[in-house]
Amino acid sequence: MSLGNNLYNARRKKGLSQETVAEILGISRQTVSKWETDETLPNVFQAKEMARLYELSLDDLMEYDTDVQEIEKVIQNTSEETQKKIDWTKMWSKQYPVLGIYADVVDVERYADGLQELLDDLKKRYDYNQLDAMLVLKDILGKTWNQNK
Repeated sequence: MSLGNNLYNARRKKGLSQETVAEILGISRQTVSKWETDETLPNVFQAKEMARLYELSLDDLMEYDTDVQEIEKVIQNTSEETQKKIDWTKMWSKQYPVLGIYADVVDVERYADGLQELLDDLKKRYDYNQLDAMLVLKDILGKTWNQNK
């Protein structure tokens, strides 16, 4: 997505018109339009002001993705109680079918023991609780996956 699209989507997400943004920034509506159509670029000071206005970091504004923002918002606004009701394996298996079938063919206990050792080490070494150790292990697995792609 282009910077112009990012600016347009961020502005629309906040429910602001080009006129309102222009007035707040002390520029013309046409300037906002040119930014959003990639005809011109805002300078760094204007971009920082827009990031503040749209309640985004400058990096997030530059990389703005409406879908990602929506997903992040849903996750932040979902209570822990509601999250416990969701069968995450079933949900993710719609996209990754192996998640729905692996338990029938993989010796889960064999791997669970090794993972438990890793969790116990994280808890002991860094004084993490069970959840924090699991989240760190999940993140380590994700980083390992990305490095091996």
